[in-house]
Amino acid sequence: MAGYIRRVSLFVTFEGIEGSGKSTHLARLAVHLRGRGRAVVETREPGGTVAGEAVRALLLGAEAVPLTPLAELLLYCADRAQHVHEVVRPALAAGRLVLCDRFSDSTLAYQGYGRGLDLGRLHALDAEARDGLVPGLTFLFDCPVEEGLARARARAGSGDRFERELVAFHERVRRGFRDIARADPARVRVIDSTGAIDAVHAELVATIEKRLA
Repeated sequence: MAGYIRRVSLFVTFEGIEGSGKSTHLARLAVHLRGRGRAVVETREPGGTVAGEAVRALLLGAEAVPLTPLAELLLYCADRAQHVHEVVRPALAAGRLVLCDRFSDSTLAYQGYGRGLDLGRLHALDAEARDGLVPGLTFLFDCPVEEGLARARARAGSGDRFERELVAFHERVRRGFRDIARADPARVRVIDSTGAIDAVHAELVATIEKRLA
């Protein structure tokens, strides 16, 4: 696979179910790291590129249309391929720290565990989309499904495609994330996001500074 990179230490991803707090903590951690002199790129999936924002509108926007699970998966992979090529790899090559809101783990958890797509097929498509790129560190923000959905729906009104799914779907997604963490504890740091926001932030800071030292 061209340009293969294994476990890039400057590539950090933030994962979790709806309302887990990952986006809030990513932004707060970015401020801290910039204050310490780090060159930081904040990005997200879907999105992060012009093409990605168009894909995001199809998947999550107010006018999002019904999609089959496979069509949904392929859109996420298309977004990832463009994102890695246009944003992530150039930033890493320039020595910048990339903080990414969702990456391959979300695809496995949502489209694999949540939608029930074949995991072998999913892994193969995702591997092509990410071109071998693997985060050096992943923060998995974990909280009970009911708590996460309550937070998400409080801020988003009617919610997006996923926030409107049944609780059983989100339980499968959470189980998927936890299985991923158990299978790869060297990369995935599980964060109890039910704690006080300052305590969670302090845990993130301590973890990432140790990894980057």
